[in-house]
Amino acid sequence: MQNNSETVPNAYFPFGQPLKLVKQQDRTPKKVFVLGVYSSAVHADWYSADGKPLCQALAVASEPYIFWNGENAADIIAKITIPPEAGHLEPADVKYNGSSGRVLDTLYLAPLGFSRSDAWLCDLVPHSYMNDNQKNAIEANYIEASKKYGLSVASIPEKPDNLIDANRLNEILAELEASQAETIILLGDEPIKWFLSKVSDCKKTKLGDFGRDTKTYGFPHAVHINDKPYTVIPLVHVRQAGGLGPNSSEWEQLHKNWVEEKKKRN
Repeated sequence: MQNNSETVPNAYFPFGQPLKLVKQQDRTPKKVFVLGVYSSAVHADWYSADGKPLCQALAVASEPYIFWNGENAADIIAKITIPPEAGHLEPADVKYNGSSGRVLDTLYLAPLGFSRSDAWLCDLVPHSYMNDNQKNAIEANYIEASKKYGLSVASIPEKPDNLIDANRLNEILAELEASQAETIILLGDEPIKWFLSKVSDCKKTKLGDFGRDTKTYGFPHAVHINDKPYTVIPLVHVRQAGGLGPNSSEWEQLHKNWVEEKKKRN
């Protein structure tokens, strides 16, 4: 799969890789449009020159394609050059690289009878952000090392309060139109809040507004966007479904039940 060459101005990961825009590359018509929140990243473990662990699962590059499944992580990391005196990088544990993509394939698309080739993938924000864990790691380890060894400044932006603007909303609408998909999968609260409630006749703003029990979770809803009918399937964020980091056991179980029910019907 190809990487999108567009970059975010003045935004760099630790060790110098630019922050790239990660968007759908296969622009042929699709059966389903999947809308997530923002892109993930490639993560590495950083060791000192004498082999001492300095930082685990540090984001060091943009994912090579949207909802990356973790392939070739070692090759991507090996291409990141750092001074020997600053140590070296190794691929982080497999759970930190491509987990969202693997969860999407197995716990969302497959239960609905779709493959990756059937899906047009999109995020509200087409690049990654620096979360609190990454910020703490950079402040604790990277800033001092960057001054000592002449490393580039880490300048990945943090997630803003206002996630998208009108221009980005229009870009997503254009992707939806180009996809020719009539089914939309929304991954968690934020695609509902920042997209669905803004562009459709459905004014719900979070997943819980659709119900939070086995009878209502994952139920398809008819909506209109720009006077065109769509079927929307609101589901949890991949973090919840895959148990990736902090999550709600309630929502995780609801999604597991939904997956099992889909398997029975297929």
